Amino acid sequence: MKIRFWGVRGSIPCPGPDTVEYGGNTPCIELRLEGSRRAVIIDAGSGIRDLGNRMMARDLSGGPIRADLFLTHTHWDHIMGFPFFTPVYVPGTRLNIYGPATYEAETIRDVMGGQMAYRYFPVRWTDLAAEIRYFDLKEGRLDLGEGLLVSSIYLNHPVLSLGYRFERAGAVLCTVFDTEPFRNIFSTDPLDPSYSEEMAAEGEAVARERNERLEEFFRGADCLIHDAQYTREEYVHGKIGWGHSPMEHAIEAAGRAGVKKLVLFHHDPMRTDAELNALSATLCPPGTEGAPEVVFAREGMEMSIG
Repeated sequence: MKIRFWGVRGSIPCPGPDTVEYGGNTPCIELRLEGSRRAVIIDAGSGIRDLGNRMMARDLSGGPIRADLFLTHTHWDHIMGFPFFTPVYVPGTRLNIYGPATYEAETIRDVMGGQMAYRYFPVRWTDLAAEIRYFDLKEGRLDLGEGLLVSSIYLNHPVLSLGYRFERAGAVLCTVFDTEPFRNIFSTDPLDPSYSEEMAAEGEAVARERNERLEEFFRGADCLIHDAQYTREEYVHGKIGWGHSPMEHAIEAAGRAGVKKLVLFHHDPMRTDAELNALSATLCPPGTEGAPEVVFAREGMEMSIG
């Protein structure tokens, strides 16, 4: 499998002179299978526009475009690029969209189509030329054919979000964003009027089980792309509950799970290239035996696994 990063930022696009090195587009990752023309795409942030243009130049001459789009969730920074994804305007394109339905009774089709209402965009969802199919996902496992298996797991985010595990011919890629460590939501202070010893103990046990389950989900992965929007200091001083992880937590979890390569992802839009370089020098030293290789995601970065 080959991986290319088309957008690595979180929250909002941030183009400018301070983000040129790592990129300013929001999440989009391309996964290509050896021996197949089909593209697998993870998230449709602003980076999907450039991916679509590349697919038009590279793939269309070989026949109609075939792609599977996996949405981690439907927050704006992860779907905002879809109306600018050129292949959906081309007759013959076949696109499968998978993702969690995250608001009341709406399906993934309803959520994606809502952003292309006339009040927001000049082309309606129903006017797209591509053949598009929609699949509402929960936790589970899919066989996409061509030897590709996809598993999904619920993450810890303010809206329903899924992590994915892609497996083919012994190679494993996992994506775990947007998420933060599960924590005890019950009071542990005996002086708090709401304190319950039983509930506090149960909350600790549930948080520990969920964190262990997530690490088991990406255990042994060749490549883990993990949320790393904050440093630990930023996280504990005002970012708990925002749905994103400290970089140090991602590194520690990947180490415990025996991950081979960890890609830190979903960079804060306020984080400059200089700041990311400084963090990289501290957090991404040359690998030691038994520890994962750690890198910060950059737009345009490519790698192969398997």
